[in-house]
Amino acid sequence: MDDFNLQSKTKLGIRTGKEYLEGLRDDRNIWMHGKKVDDVTKQDGLRRCAETLATFLDNQHHPKYISDLTYVDDDGDRCAIAFQIPMSKEDVKARGKSYYEWAKWSNGYFGRTPDYKNASVMSFAAATSFLEKGIKGQGGKAMAQNMLNYYNYARKNDKVLTHTLVNPTYNHQQGYKGKFSEKVALQVVKETDKGIIVNGARLLATLGPLADEIEVFPSTVLKATPDNIPFAFAFAIPLATEGLRLICRDSYDLGKSNFDAPLSSRYEEMDAVVIFDNVLVPWERIFMYGEPELCNPAFGETNAVVHMMHQVACLKLAKSEFMVGLMCSIVQASGRDKDLYTKGLIAEVMQMTESIRALLFSAEEQAHKDQYGNFIPLRYPLETSRNLYPRMYPKMIEILQILGASSLMATPSEADFSNEISDDVEKYFQLTNLGSKDRVGLFRLAHDVAISGFGSRQALYERYFFGPPALMASSYYDLYKKDDLIDRIDNFLKQ
Repeated sequence: MDDFNLQSKTKLGIRTGKEYLEGLRDDRNIWMHGKKVDDVTKQDGLRRCAETLATFLDNQHHPKYISDLTYVDDDGDRCAIAFQIPMSKEDVKARGKSYYEWAKWSNGYFGRTPDYKNASVMSFAAATSFLEKGIKGQGGKAMAQNMLNYYNYARKNDKVLTHTLVNPTYNHQQGYKGKFSEKVALQVVKETDKGIIVNGARLLATLGPLADEIEVFPSTVLKATPDNIPFAFAFAIPLATEGLRLICRDSYDLGKSNFDAPLSSRYEEMDAVVIFDNVLVPWERIFMYGEPELCNPAFGETNAVVHMMHQVACLKLAKSEFMVGLMCSIVQASGRDKDLYTKGLIAEVMQMTESIRALLFSAEEQAHKDQYGNFIPLRYPLETSRNLYPRMYPKMIEILQILGASSLMATPSEADFSNEISDDVEKYFQLTNLGSKDRVGLFRLAHDVAISGFGSRQALYERYFFGPPALMASSYYDLYKKDDLIDRIDNFLKQ
């Protein structure tokens, strides 16, 4: 194919899965289940997710996907398209097509694929004039150049990034007021000729143990006061940096087969609390420093939040489509697809899915130039999508539980089809339109979505993906263009 031939004539910024896995075998300090992990690519509970992501990275090289997932830059390097700065509405749509393709590989259940953070890094690099406002440390222009250099490093080496934004809460009222506790929050404790020394903790780094680098950006609730200067920074460092360690939660990949645990055996993207024990961050890796007033607007002013929401909307569309397909498969297998009540339940999920699709379409079709001369999707439809989905997904789970009922628990294991009771399993677990093994496989998939620890983590993840729903709704209210609508009411009352 022409696209594949083109690949052979260019330098590759995109990595293979093998290269990605080899890069994880370093000195990273990962703790899980009370023990230090020697090699994340061999550790039960982590390795299968790493292997899944490796297959995704390999897909970038496949003739079927290469033209939709990658682009050739001015240097002749083929890089992931999420790194490309969009210069037209067509570029924005191309990004959406790439996001959606990535999302379909996991049906939306691998939330932290690299394109999410690629979009963030691209956004900051495309808005360096915002970073140039800084006047502390090495100066704003130096920080902006650091960001541009890092962007080129990440995209030309196809780095897999995680990020952390949130400081641990020691005192809720203190955090509500935009203050952080020196006892636990990540903070600068010293400056040296080589860089800054940071100490404290951050949470929650999704995919942290399996990333190449961690992006540590400012909290968006930091008050612009002098006493918050030690907490104001943005930087990125390798996971194997000395003094950096990650404490993982329990793994939901329990070692079951793909049949017994279709999702958790493949897509268990570990979350971890990140501890910085007097970590040196080199000056050239710092993008913002010492200016709290730049922290709150950083993601908004660079339009990073818009590009990240674009990726997330594509992910949620793939996930919602999967939920519709799963529910329809379940009711067709038992012949319940003619029941009015059942069809009504699934229709509600279909309507949610089409709402996300319409909002995504609206955002892409109304893409426009931003203040930096680049193109971005229209923000309001994406804001609407990200405010609705934390309510939509739990409702989808509830409907799936209603449809599945006790069948979500009546799920023998794969081994039961090849032991001395296999005849019983073959006879008593069949459905009108589905053999017993296919029926059990289908409901084990539904169990992994709606009942398992993996599924419960997904539901919690969706509720708080972008932050507390009340805070997101309040922000939505503040952003919404209300003045013209209020004027219409005033004018009507004056008639």
